Amino acid sequence: MVIPHPLPGAVGLSHLSAYDWESADGVCGGSPHLHLVCAEAYVVTAGRGAVQTLSPDSCRDIPLEPGSVAWFTPGTVHRMVQGGGLRITVLMQNSGLPEAGDAVFTFPPEVLADPGAYAAAATLPPGCGPETEAAARRRRDLAVEGYLPLRAALLAGDDAPLRAFQRAAARLVRDKVPVWREVWRAGALAAAERTGAQLDGLAAGDPAHLDGATAHAASPTRRGGYGMCGRRDEYALPGTTLPYEETGRPRTGRE
Repeated sequence: MVIPHPLPGAVGLSHLSAYDWESADGVCGGSPHLHLVCAEAYVVTAGRGAVQTLSPDSCRDIPLEPGSVAWFTPGTVHRMVQGGGLRITVLMQNSGLPEAGDAVFTFPPEVLADPGAYAAAATLPPGCGPETEAAARRRRDLAVEGYLPLRAALLAGDDAPLRAFQRAAARLVRDKVPVWREVWRAGALAAAERTGAQLDGLAAGDPAHLDGATAHAASPTRRGGYGMCGRRDEYALPGTTLPYEETGRPRTGRE
């Protein structure tokens, strides 16, 4: 697998407008989830809101406003909260892995324990119509149902439910790891190795890689898709923020 012209560092890129659907706890926002091997960053470009995070060391509500940046490491549960017109640019480590199933929703334990039930709850119909919107909202509500007990326990000083969820998420994705290795080697690892080769060339007085210098540009190829946290604008760059698929491989076509 070769990924031509990846973004710098082989990062993933998308834009999100946070959902304004109200949840059972009265909070408007997205679907809580974690990533198993990818760090994620929010760069706020408009509006106000927050991101709620759960990790074994803390339960946080991080304010979001234009110009602020928040990021979280693998295993951190995060939930985007709408405060009014919130829009962010998302930067993902290891582009292609989140779309290959690296993200796991905080569904209740009985759903996480059944891969078939999880896939049915996590997968959305194609397109951006009313059926997809309704499914995205049901998915969000189910994730919140599983999230609220995790948050309540952590606020009470008990991190055991969160750690149990992390372990369940790891079991759920275990069979996908061979595919993830392919994506990682072709993307993030290859980008780092290219830098190493370029450094070797410079150290030897041979800047031959500069002969291939060029520029690239791209625009979103799908706008308003239903992502985990909000309406999602995506780029059809190789290896970068393709539409989500829960079967373990990034899609190569558009929804």
